[in-house]
Amino acid sequence: MSGHSTYEPKTGIERWLDTRLPIVRLGWDSIVDYPTPKNLNYWWTFGGILAVCLGIQIVTGVVLAMHYVPHVDHAFASVERIMRDVNYGWLVRYMHANGASMFFIAVYIHMFRGLYYGSYKAPREVLWILGCIIYLLMMATAFMGYVLPWGQMSFHGAVVITNLFGALPIVGEAITTWLWGGFAVDNATLNRFFSLHFLLPFMIAGVVGLHIWALHVPGNNNPTGVNVKSKADTVPFHPYYTVKDGFAIVLFLILFATFLFFNPNALGHADNYIPANPLVTPAHIVPEWYFLPFYAILRAVPDKLGGVILMFGAIAVLFVLPWLDTSKVRSMRYRPTGKLYFMIFVVACLVLGYCGGQLPDNHVIPGLSTFILIDADLNSMVWLSRLATLYYFGYFLVILPLLGLTETPTAQPESISTPVLSHPAGMPAGAVAAPEKKG
Repeated sequence: MSGHSTYEPKTGIERWLDTRLPIVRLGWDSIVDYPTPKNLNYWWTFGGILAVCLGIQIVTGVVLAMHYVPHVDHAFASVERIMRDVNYGWLVRYMHANGASMFFIAVYIHMFRGLYYGSYKAPREVLWILGCIIYLLMMATAFMGYVLPWGQMSFHGAVVITNLFGALPIVGEAITTWLWGGFAVDNATLNRFFSLHFLLPFMIAGVVGLHIWALHVPGNNNPTGVNVKSKADTVPFHPYYTVKDGFAIVLFLILFATFLFFNPNALGHADNYIPANPLVTPAHIVPEWYFLPFYAILRAVPDKLGGVILMFGAIAVLFVLPWLDTSKVRSMRYRPTGKLYFMIFVVACLVLGYCGGQLPDNHVIPGLSTFILIDADLNSMVWLSRLATLYYFGYFLVILPLLGLTETPTAQPESISTPVLSHPAGMPAGAVAAPEKKG
């Protein structure tokens, strides 16, 4: 919590503005003098990286919207015109397309960090829920943006995903018709997706503002999970974390530039450079890589409605996570059993991503059929997806609730400032050594 403002207007203009619109004071208290736990590691720099990614996406998106034509007869050609005829259009388009992947790389790391260090626990539940809303809006924005080039994968991906809503009872057909704007994926669909794709990033920016506000009420979590107890536990955000975040942002932009200038199509699909043709279906319709885990969950269930429910449930369960984890200890640093289960959870998510990108037919992994006691003729990818899906939901709905009641955590430090190396060997951090006897 930031506490009392330390901002002092130094000029007449500052004093005049401060009494009418204290925006400089807000910036000073939120960025410059904001007390931040002094033990934050580089996993905490991804919040700043995400802010940069959002800025890049909004700026490049606005520029692209100036040249894009949201019509089924002209959309594909307008994208090619941007690439070939607009000054630096190729750069702006590739920045936007690869920026989406960079955005999701950063957000997944940010979320896994929150899971590991317990950043969703009281009093940060609202902060976590706002982060989940941002993630949900990102997914909707990315899906609609992927449709806009109107290539083969864009068109048929839109057909597959929008048809999933039709599996919902009662409201499914109405939702699908509303998304299409008619009775099939056509020009009305493209217009709607373009409008929403342009609008949603600004909604994301608004929720990001609420997210930062919710962060500044309880203050940052930290790797120990121990609450800030005194001013000695904190340092001003500037210059300590502005420099640290700036360094991490530069490294991240180097990774971004590597894809942008050396292999800009590495994270895309070649079929999307073929104009959309409703009469020719691609051999394998696959979403962008950041949707693959959910796509694997969808394919793991033989029933369409069941697959849709589980796919959306995989996101919905994140919203109630603060109440599912019963442990009083935040950080996995002091939960050895919880740390093991978390590492398996990360592997399960990676396995789902791998399975989602594989061909669904005739793909058998040697040895897996024997391991899970099934017929070797069955699709091992599907069964591997089912095992990973089972663990995904089991981690949230079974492991975390029970583990908090049965696990014995290790000793935690009394405060962030407690030395961890200066105490005698074998003494837990935070313990006080007995005074030596004289005489």
